[in-house]
Amino acid sequence: MSHTIHHLRKARLQRSELAVPGSNPTMIEKAAESAADYVFLDIEDAVAPPDKEQARKNIIEALNDIDWRGLGKTVSVRINGLDTHYMYRDVVDVMEQAGDKLDTILVPKVGVSADLYMVEAMVNQIEMAKGYETRVGLEALIETALGMANVEEIARYGSRLEAMHFGVADYAAFCRARTVNIGGLNPDYPGDQWHFALSRMTVACRAYGLRAIDGPFGDFSDPDGYRAGARRAAALGIEGKWAIHPSQIELANEIFSPPAAEVDRAERIIVALREAEEQGKGAAALDGKMIDAASERMARNVLVVNDAIKAAEAARAAAAAE
Repeated sequence: MSHTIHHLRKARLQRSELAVPGSNPTMIEKAAESAADYVFLDIEDAVAPPDKEQARKNIIEALNDIDWRGLGKTVSVRINGLDTHYMYRDVVDVMEQAGDKLDTILVPKVGVSADLYMVEAMVNQIEMAKGYETRVGLEALIETALGMANVEEIARYGSRLEAMHFGVADYAAFCRARTVNIGGLNPDYPGDQWHFALSRMTVACRAYGLRAIDGPFGDFSDPDGYRAGARRAAALGIEGKWAIHPSQIELANEIFSPPAAEVDRAERIIVALREAEEQGKGAAALDGKMIDAASERMARNVLVVNDAIKAAEAARAAAAAE
């Protein structure tokens, strides 16, 4: 193995990520009580220009008034793009008024790593000025042709960057791809037209220690279509998917949670390899199949996710009992 290894920068349970428009306080309150691992409060595409200022105020109020961490939630804010006049005020107001309650900032339409540097410079200064003891992470939304062309360079950025998300809707628009539904498949394409983009982003994430997250599936009346897309993403190594409707939360949690049989096999792989090691062997057989060090790495990935799910469920149960 290479001496250059980028370990996971920040582990967070992110099977389901509920998108919530900041312009709707009722939806924000419901999101806090939902089964979503992650909630991102949106000031960008889900909010019309005349409503952005009020949405920002709603989000600040929700960050301060709701105990997101106590409810077992990771909470993020999607700011407006760097090419708008809303972005600087999003960062300044949210960070100055509620930065110690925020986990990450989701930066849309990241095209080059310098886009992240601009946001990070502002976040650094505000955290120092306010004396926050918490540290807000950054997540990059890869949804333009430029962003995908530079995805490895963006992943190398480091510092506060924790994850990348694939924004299929804008990506389709920038590539002028023909699609019938956000995240859906065009029947004229022989297979999954998003496979290349998802795979490339996932490889970049894993090479540089980032979490890889799939974006939206627009037809929330089609749970089977959502499941199919989530399964394809999970097969590539992606660890979660957006939910643009509450009905999609359980679907994401289902697909991105390791089944009980998979957890059991992972545990047995660890035991079998330890027994083989004691006998001076580097490999072993389990259920008629060869297992080795790579099998152990895959098994430990499964067990880490399973442990994170148990911890989140325990936190939510404790919060519900209070």
